[in-house]
Amino acid sequence: MWEQTKWIRPEEIERRSMEIIEEEMPKGNWTPGELAVVKRCIHTSADFDYASSLYFSPGVVERAKKLLKDGVVIVTDTNMAAAGINKKVLSGLGGSVRCFMADEEVAKEAKERGITRAAVSMERAARLGGQVAFAIGNAPTALIRLYDMINAEELIPAFIIAVPVGFVNVVESKERIKETGVPCIVARGRKGGSNIAAAICNALMYQIG
Repeated sequence: MWEQTKWIRPEEIERRSMEIIEEEMPKGNWTPGELAVVKRCIHTSADFDYASSLYFSPGVVERAKKLLKDGVVIVTDTNMAAAGINKKVLSGLGGSVRCFMADEEVAKEAKERGITRAAVSMERAARLGGQVAFAIGNAPTALIRLYDMINAEELIPAFIIAVPVGFVNVVESKERIKETGVPCIVARGRKGGSNIAAAICNALMYQIG
């Protein structure tokens, strides 16, 4: 098998990978748009747990696709997530990606206030104006700050992808986002990551004709 497949074309690898995913994943009640997101997450991680852990608020996929068509800024909590988003496709839709985590002023302010850079980054994002979406794959403190700003009516996100990975405050922060009423895609439990955040963004964009 190795000799037969080692020079296979990249697009063929992806096509065959998706076929294997379809063969092995459990049945679900997803919409076609939701299913595309689930499959992309499994393709990215080789983890079929995403078939059961991904939560979609009602209509979130169609809303996100509409907003992406109109041009939206996607704010991430890591440069890795920003790098993983297909910026050629996003820019073609009139959108862009921002990440404030490496900003020196953000780091300085976070140190002075004794909070995380992720929290300060969310505050910076709230001042961008226009339609702003969030793809959070690493920092639960980013979700907690978003939750607080939403409740204080300081921010109305276009939509939120809430998929941090880890152990401390991860599960709780994701559940809080589900309570806000903001359209969201959430990876319930401990699993997630920057790669999953980017994969969900790409899965949404790839559905737009």
